[in-house]
Amino acid sequence: MKEEARNFETDLAVIGSGIAGFAASIFALNRKINCAQVGNTGAVAYTTGYLDLLGSSEELQTPIDNPWEGLEQLKKAQPNHPLSRIPAADIRKSFEQFTAFLGECGIAYTAPQDANITALTPAGTLKKTLCVPATMAEGAKAFADKIPCVIIDFKGLKGFSARQVVANLKAKWPELTAARISFPDMDKGEIYPEVMARALEVPATRTRLAELLKEAAGEVKVIGVPALLGMHNPDLVRTDLERLTNLQIFEIPTMPPSVPGIRLREMFEQVFPQKGLTLIPQQKVTSLTFNVDGAFLKLSDNYGPITIHSKAVILATGRFLSGGLDANITGITENLLNLPVTQPLSRTDWYHDEYTDHRGHAIHKAGIEIDSSFRPLCNGGKDGKAYNERLFAAGIILAHQDWIRGRSGAGIAIATAYKAVEAAEKFLNFHKVKSNVE
Repeated sequence: MKEEARNFETDLAVIGSGIAGFAASIFALNRKINCAQVGNTGAVAYTTGYLDLLGSSEELQTPIDNPWEGLEQLKKAQPNHPLSRIPAADIRKSFEQFTAFLGECGIAYTAPQDANITALTPAGTLKKTLCVPATMAEGAKAFADKIPCVIIDFKGLKGFSARQVVANLKAKWPELTAARISFPDMDKGEIYPEVMARALEVPATRTRLAELLKEAAGEVKVIGVPALLGMHNPDLVRTDLERLTNLQIFEIPTMPPSVPGIRLREMFEQVFPQKGLTLIPQQKVTSLTFNVDGAFLKLSDNYGPITIHSKAVILATGRFLSGGLDANITGITENLLNLPVTQPLSRTDWYHDEYTDHRGHAIHKAGIEIDSSFRPLCNGGKDGKAYNERLFAAGIILAHQDWIRGRSGAGIAIATAYKAVEAAEKFLNFHKVKSNVE
């Protein structure tokens, strides 16, 4: 049987299915830009659900309470950092629009404030982040107020230990205790957060779990549980469990891949087509070419070859984990267009001898160069010439940032996606006007 080729026409194509790619699609939808998104698996499932802007000083490796003041210091210390190139007002708008969209689609988030939130990690340590899922917000408040609380885990669940959380936080949170219970119908062998989350979509499972939670809580009125309160309706699941238990309940992220990340990915894949976006998930673009008429993306799925003809493209393919960059014996390369990658001169300069070296490692700042309109540059940016006027870039594929040390991965993804879409819209509008005049 001959495979039939499918062709799509769009104004903007987003390549990438990480936070940057999804954010770009959100901002395109908000601006009513006809958009298509395609990308491989992406790393969204590996996120905790927290949206960091700037949680740590790269130079001092100290937590940052006020990320907006931190951005001013970042501009002085690292003027080429992607966040240093974006006005704070635009960064705030990007977070406001991103979190508002998530809330409208069923996963409520806290809005960006003037200070970072001190949030709990799976290991019971603390981190600074800007926005958190509503299901996790009460945990930060409970810690801040040192409210008596029980952390609960489940027999057979790996990657989350209530005792470990308590052991690491006990000195700062004296009235914190741990309890372990069995999950309904999963009391034998290993159990998995994703399966538990989907089980809690069923009201009868919530009713049975509520009885176990009440018994474990005893006289305490606040409990923390691993992040598994439903896959598609976490706010509803949490509200219903609080009604059934008369307790205040909050989630704590588990080790990745985590339910909060899978929630986001599945929500995007469900909502985007409903809003008119052409979404081709779990597929890799094999070819991207440009001519005077636009850009041509080629890929294929189980039903055959696909071609997307777009007037503009945003490259948001990430770094090594997502496949945007590749590290090999000859150096670091960009995988789709072979764009120049800013990187150390030699492989021997990628890392310092000590893994925990306070200076960080040079490989973590490798990436592509962009101009003021977020267009990738030729020749490593030496002549300031854009690769193509139709191509823009966003996310951690950009050079001059170590998002791990700066606790700024989501911030870079969301803010640069906002600016890339803004620049793409200006390009599209300019050529629309030009075409009308001609």
